[in-house]
Amino acid sequence: MKNKKINFNYVSTLALKNIEAILRNWLPDGRNIGGEWVARNPTRSDHKAGSFKINLRSGRWSDFATGDRGGDLIALAAYLFGLSQGEAARKLADMLGIEAINE
Repeated sequence: MKNKKINFNYVSTLALKNIEAILRNWLPDGRNIGGEWVARNPTRSDHKAGSFKINLRSGRWSDFATGDRGGDLIALAAYLFGLSQGEAARKLADMLGIEAINE
């Protein structure tokens, strides 16, 4: 029996193609400013947008106030929702209506 492995690259690539819709769902108070989604960070008591940014071309994100950062929307989902990378990839795959597992 083969091990089932999450295809992180596949999920990340398809998520990036739908990045604005995903970010509108997760960070509805954000907006596109110069190719970045700028929003309040919901994981802390951030009262105004400005330090939490997601690059709309690459999916890389950072909270410049705390130093938290990640390389894609899977890492962002893990950060925002307190999930492991695997759980975040599955959540994202479910949102996209795709299968996250390679057999």
